Amino acid sequence: MTTPDPNFELARDARGVVTLTITRAGVLNIIGTPIIESLTAGLNELARDASVRALILTGSGERAFVGGADIREMVRLNPASARTFIGRLRDLCEAVRRFPAPVIARIRGWCLGGGLELAAACDLRIASADARFAMPEVKVGIPSVIHAALLPRLIGSGRARWLLMTGQTIDARRAFDWGFIDVLADGDALDIEVERAVTDILACGPQVMRAQKALLNAWDEVPLAEGIALSVEALGNAFETGEPARFMGEFIKRKAAEAASRAR
Repeated sequence: MTTPDPNFELARDARGVVTLTITRAGVLNIIGTPIIESLTAGLNELARDASVRALILTGSGERAFVGGADIREMVRLNPASARTFIGRLRDLCEAVRRFPAPVIARIRGWCLGGGLELAAACDLRIASADARFAMPEVKVGIPSVIHAALLPRLIGSGRARWLLMTGQTIDARRAFDWGFIDVLADGDALDIEVERAVTDILACGPQVMRAQKALLNAWDEVPLAEGIALSVEALGNAFETGEPARFMGEFIKRKAAEAASRAR
């Protein structure tokens, strides 16, 4: 980043793994306009850095990933300003969804409303056993919108309807059973599980990982035939990167060495 931002912290390791931690949002990491705009700008700037191999998104403290949008700000909205506010939150979620490298949501504590939508926009979701999830917007007079649209794809239409129309809270085990959470970390193993996912990502080439994410996003949006056609082009483009020759060559050498070892 060119200049530090007080609303989030960035930590980058030598492997190109960046952790973005939301700060200055209170103990429940409630996000209002200043934080939403800061995060969006920071993510868009970071997206231009081709050296980033993976992004871990998390909230500060132990009590929440993101506890939702700022109700104190939202209660003062009118129809026009409400559209502006939700447009900003949409842009933040899109900055995550369109981020070129894989994004991992590291979730502990509360993950509510706009925070759950932010997590849904990530590629992978890893949560601790104390995590809690809800879409309580209907309880305060508004529908769940923007990236709640991802939920039927992630957990199925029936479960998405239940979550959005009851506003009830589900625990981490149910979120895992429903398929919203990819990995449920027991005890203090949250960072161990996050690192395990990062290790798998880094074992692959950076170009193929970005290509795979772009394809996955496209498959969510285009008809099947178009998605297949895009896949053919993506495979051809992969051979321009040099990664297939490298990784396939290493695979062949490894298998040859294993065969030779067994023959001794």
